[in-house]
Amino acid sequence: MHVSDLPDRSQDYLKKIYDLQDWGQGGASLSDLAEELGQRRSTASEAVKKLAADGLVHHAPYGDITLSDSGLAFALQMVRRHRLIETYLLRELDYGVDEVHDEAEILEHAVSDTFIARIDAVMGFPTRDPHGDPIPDASGQVAVPQTVPLAEVDPGQRVLVDRISDRDPALLRYLEDNGIAPGTHVDVADRPYPDMAVLVVNGREVQVSVGSLAGILCQAEDEQGEQEPQEPQEAQDEQDAAQGEARA
Repeated sequence: MHVSDLPDRSQDYLKKIYDLQDWGQGGASLSDLAEELGQRRSTASEAVKKLAADGLVHHAPYGDITLSDSGLAFALQMVRRHRLIETYLLRELDYGVDEVHDEAEILEHAVSDTFIARIDAVMGFPTRDPHGDPIPDASGQVAVPQTVPLAEVDPGQRVLVDRISDRDPALLRYLEDNGIAPGTHVDVADRPYPDMAVLVVNGREVQVSVGSLAGILCQAEDEQGEQEPQEPQEAQDEQDAAQGEARA
């Protein structure tokens, strides 16, 4: 069976379960899935039962839902489609960083593996999507870096932004407008209020709600060595070039 043989709804559920696990949860609850996919809990329950019957997920009564080995393989195929399409829309079709997610949600169900392979090659085999999320390769391998949420970083520390959640398009636009993107060095300056943090980016203060910081994953500055700061696109281009040479 190929992932294209699955119904669109099953593809969505597998990808969403992976997404929730990828962002630090051990599994996904029915409530999580229903909320994330905009469906009723009863609808989510029926969908999960079908996936479990097909051997694609594990779901103990009242427990979290996790992917089986075959479910993970299918989920990674959908994640690869989604993240490559997002990258293509941004690079080649001039979409905004806040626009690519919703468009990719539609297109990922319609494209073929051949199309995905072609845009992957045209772009030089990118390893990250516009939000910094790692793109699985054609064999399903994906390197997920060790990161911490920016919400857990204390004032006075400097970090490198690694990934930004695509759940909130308005936040994505706000961060981009203020120079915060994957590859950006950020200083956590202060938390003047319980729900507000002050970041310093390129010498300029930017206020971000503490709740939003949970959707920004970063690496500690001391883990980066003494490298010179790079512009986000410059860092991505260098990484993609190295990946392309390795595959040539």
